[in-house]
Amino acid sequence: MMVWIIFLLGILSFLALDLGVFNKNAHIISVKEASMWTSIWVTLSLLFSLVIYWLYSTGKIDNPDQLKPTGASMKYLTGYLIELSLSIDNIFVIAVIFGSFRIPQKYQHRVLFWGILGAIIFRALMIFFGVALIKKFSFTTYIFGAFLIFTAIRMVVSKEKPFNPKKSFVYRNLRKVMPITSHMQGQKFFIKIKHITAATPLFIALVVIEFTDILFALDSVPAILAITSDPFLVFSSNIFAILGLRSMYFFLANMLNRFHHLKYSLVAILSFVGIKLILAHYYTFPEWVSLGFIGISLLIGILVSFLDKNPKNDQ
Repeated sequence: MMVWIIFLLGILSFLALDLGVFNKNAHIISVKEASMWTSIWVTLSLLFSLVIYWLYSTGKIDNPDQLKPTGASMKYLTGYLIELSLSIDNIFVIAVIFGSFRIPQKYQHRVLFWGILGAIIFRALMIFFGVALIKKFSFTTYIFGAFLIFTAIRMVVSKEKPFNPKKSFVYRNLRKVMPITSHMQGQKFFIKIKHITAATPLFIALVVIEFTDILFALDSVPAILAITSDPFLVFSSNIFAILGLRSMYFFLANMLNRFHHLKYSLVAILSFVGIKLILAHYYTFPEWVSLGFIGISLLIGILVSFLDKNPKNDQ
């Protein structure tokens, strides 16, 4: 329990420093600044695998699956790569939401900060219930596995219409329950208009981002549960991927169309982890196979995207 408390306090401290010190004043996040923070978060995430090794080798954390230190570290890294790769799609949607509600660049960081804080809470709840379901009802691995394979097939065969936040279920129902204005006053989520308190586009964008993250979590949480059902490994890999999402968004925002081939990497990854879940009771893939497959899939998607001379924005 002490490890959980220290981990959560560490995350909250990073977030407090982020908003209260490094981004106290609203400003446009430059590519240089975004790349620096992306490098920091990726480095911290990878170094945390050494912390995982130490925790599981010294017995300072509960180890319900009796994992060896090396196995625990590899499961963490595999889970982190899965969550990071699935976050790419989330970045596309966030870009569309900001564009639809015309959120100025210098205020986007504030929205993402609170959005990711909410995402941490929702992910924690979904992970808790997901792990509990797998532990209580072993057949749920078949359901999760089939769902991931179905998602992968749908990504290949369906031609979805571009996402329009203003036609979404969330936005349409928000309009019914609260006054909404198109005006903004700095970074405020609510402003007074005469005697009415109205929600600004910043708040609306925040709510839509929160709900879309919950939808993305329906894929990502079962995907990481295919790697491990150890609560700490699932939660920590999820959190590090989410925390790096903000800086990655600002880093990739201007070149999202360059990564359209990553869609097929995600299809391969989702298919693999879906099959892994379905076969969980009959065959266990070595950790190096899972980590290697996911890493190579991402690498191929990135290389093919950069080598393509005619990028398209499929998203």
